Amino acid sequence: MPYSCSIEHAVDHVLAQLPEHIHLGMPLGLGKPNRFVNALYQRISQLPERRLTIYTALTLGRPTPGEGLQARFLEPFLERVFGDYPELEFLAALRRDKLPHNIRVQQFFMQPGSLLNSESAQQDYVSSNYSHAARDINANGLNLVAQLVSRDDQYPGKLSLSCNPDVTLDLLPMIAKRRAAGETILMLGQVHADLPYMPGDSELDVDAFDLLINEDERSTLFSTPNMPVGYQDHLIGLHASTLVRDGGTLQIGIGSMGDALTGALLARQADNETWRSLLAELNMSNWQTLIDREGGVQPFASGLYGCSEMFVNGLLVLADAGIVRRKVYADVELQRLANLGTLDEDAHPDGVVVHGGFFLGPRSFYERLRELPAERLAQFNMTAISYINELYGQEELKRLQRRDARFINSAFTVTLMGAAVADQLEDGRVLSGVGGQYNFVAQAHALEGARSILMLRSWRESGGEVSSNIVWQYGHTTIPRHLRDIVVTEYGIADLRGQTDATVIERILNITDSRFQPGLIEQAQKAGKLPKEFRLDPRFTENTPKRLKDTASRYPSLFTEYPLGCDFTGEERDLMRALNWLKSKLKLTEILELGKATLDAPDPEAFPEHLQRMQLDQPQGLREELYQRLLLAGLHHTSGTSGLTGQSTETDR
Repeated sequence: MPYSCSIEHAVDHVLAQLPEHIHLGMPLGLGKPNRFVNALYQRISQLPERRLTIYTALTLGRPTPGEGLQARFLEPFLERVFGDYPELEFLAALRRDKLPHNIRVQQFFMQPGSLLNSESAQQDYVSSNYSHAARDINANGLNLVAQLVSRDDQYPGKLSLSCNPDVTLDLLPMIAKRRAAGETILMLGQVHADLPYMPGDSELDVDAFDLLINEDERSTLFSTPNMPVGYQDHLIGLHASTLVRDGGTLQIGIGSMGDALTGALLARQADNETWRSLLAELNMSNWQTLIDREGGVQPFASGLYGCSEMFVNGLLVLADAGIVRRKVYADVELQRLANLGTLDEDAHPDGVVVHGGFFLGPRSFYERLRELPAERLAQFNMTAISYINELYGQEELKRLQRRDARFINSAFTVTLMGAAVADQLEDGRVLSGVGGQYNFVAQAHALEGARSILMLRSWRESGGEVSSNIVWQYGHTTIPRHLRDIVVTEYGIADLRGQTDATVIERILNITDSRFQPGLIEQAQKAGKLPKEFRLDPRFTENTPKRLKDTASRYPSLFTEYPLGCDFTGEERDLMRALNWLKSKLKLTEILELGKATLDAPDPEAFPEHLQRMQLDQPQGLREELYQRLLLAGLHHTSGTSGLTGQSTETDR
């Protein structure tokens, strides 16, 4: 049995049992035992003779509220959503480049954009595929694993790794081998009362742990609120949804584009006539041959199987809607029968509809998992990342399970010759990390009938400046062009697999915003990659936001701002749109427009609840009066634009 102890006694035990240099491994995302880590961090920071290296990824911290109007908006919301979530002290120090001299933090994936300006984080980033994380962490001398676990009285003698079996399950055989050679490696668990108990592969005997913290842990679990989905993302999700084949396999990532895809799949199932009518207006006949060959436009008769490194909220929503329902089995012969349609599912109730490596989502997602009946919950199997992200090991079974796979992820830049960028800026600073994106792209090329689909907003706006996310070249690559497959933007679909450079360039131009097509054509011709006489097909020369917005306005039911639900109040949703509009007016040439807008702003009586929420209903002084006028201008300008805003407010991976 594990040693049951308090947090401080656990720190004492770790310091007594392990050598001078502690190599601590913790899960990616939600599964970190923050209070224990903070206690260990504090203790070692006061012991200059000791050293601590932390190996982890996606270290979560509540967003900083900023200043001015943004702070007035965010502070009450952050308090409501994150409550008493214990912030990680090493993360605060990392952000300020103030880690103690004897403590280092190595991550293979970072909360997107959160550590761009941290020299410590940038210098100690480890560029690894998600599937190689356990190997690399173990090779660095790991001697302590610590993570949150869950307990359920229905399963005595068991603990569940819950949200994070991903890397831990891969580490266990490596740890066993090193222990057999005489090394001391400790496993520490801390039970969290609100963490959903996930049965299946994530269950371990309690004896797998050396230390179990017995302090009651009920602090707020970190959650990721659903963010608004703009018309760009909705259209990207719509196009991608036509490529998902009934009876196939689905992997999707986190972010508003993933939410948009989920919403589009829900519409394909439940409102097929409207969904297909929108496709017709968007001239999807341009890609009909591809859609017929790779996807479909009918509702899902057989359903999908989810195989995703991240068990996202969208997959659970799709399962509740009866779309993700195709069961897979842990036996080759049973899986063959299932694929043939001859398996008696009632006689084999152990089928799984989703394999996931880790989960993170809104509060409603955790609540739904906690509420599921045991037999239903067992259909969602949290397991090792090596099982999901690789074909190696049980390859025959995996190939049978993952038929017609669609691995759908996102990028922030794509070059005209098909290379994709998703993790790093060209100056070398890491935005997030490669994670498992390369794993899934490689799988798409290795599995019969599989496709990798990268979703991309064709353009972006920052500070009033509009620029293309499709470029001639970029100083970094996440997915090399020799692995190019399918790229989707709000303007359509580009099938790039096995095509010549000239064809790839033309197909990407077809889904590029028309404001940038001439310049890109000129660059390609200058490099000799397009004929001098090349002319773009007229069908693709009207790729404009106005055309898309006009079409979207006729289908409000398919462009809901929060397709998977919302943590914001009605007033907060209005305020977010207004603040995003104000943020877009930072360009010098638009200051006059903004000034005019404040002059034309409505009276405060038009938005009393909104002003009260921002504590601007009774402005004190010139600054607050200006804030009030700016906010009223933004509210007036964005009133009635729900679901038709262009840019999302968070970074997708």
